[in-house]
Amino acid sequence: MLLIDAHAHLNDKSFQTDIDVVVKNADDVGIKVIINAGTSPQTNKETLILAKKYNIIKPALGLHPTDCVKLTIEQITKELKFIEKNKQKIIAIGEIGLDYHWHKQTKEHEKQKKAFNELLKLAEKLNKPVFIHTRSAVDDSLEILKKYKLKVILHSFGGAKKQIHEAIKQGYYFSIPTSIVRSTHFQELAKLVPLSKILTETDCPYLGPKKQERNEPSNIIYSIKTLAEIKGITEKELANQVFLNYQNLF
Repeated sequence: MLLIDAHAHLNDKSFQTDIDVVVKNADDVGIKVIINAGTSPQTNKETLILAKKYNIIKPALGLHPTDCVKLTIEQITKELKFIEKNKQKIIAIGEIGLDYHWHKQTKEHEKQKKAFNELLKLAEKLNKPVFIHTRSAVDDSLEILKKYKLKVILHSFGGAKKQIHEAIKQGYYFSIPTSIVRSTHFQELAKLVPLSKILTETDCPYLGPKKQERNEPSNIIYSIKTLAEIKGITEKELANQVFLNYQNLF
């Protein structure tokens, strides 16, 4: 099977001692692409280094909303220039978006929105897909996204049924994590989303099949099994369609 991990964080410190083994494990189960998502100036640099070392890893560069709150306007502007400078090396812009779960003050929300809009403008300019993080901020995220003509991937989307239908209506893709094997929310999400709009991801080292264990790209095989059961097709048919969705996006 041709498998995809559309959203990973292999630069995380939990992979420092065995990254070679983790990449080999991914290759052994049939994973052809791991999209590693940068979230800050530091992790963006680390993502580019990983992609240079391992052909299987494709870089996406971005600024996570929780990082945007910590950065000055000057630092955000500098990072936007860094991302644009590396436009030929990257596959997407992300991880970007809004997060009101950890940041509840209006001034923090406004700073996130400003950075989010600037990142979306850059993605539009560079004609790159975007990986969207939205937590406790789904309505605002979807409203902002409507202003742009972009290929949108909603990463580990936690929205309610009404919001899922709105995103489907807008033609967005959904990157569903490996925690689908234990998460009724993601199982319901998979039932609602057309197969032609689904990607598989790990968000490793988070959102694994087993709650207390470090996640890694090779665990995509468990997502494939669960998704195939939900969609009523074979694992090979499911994997082939997800790979086709990846090709249509990138």
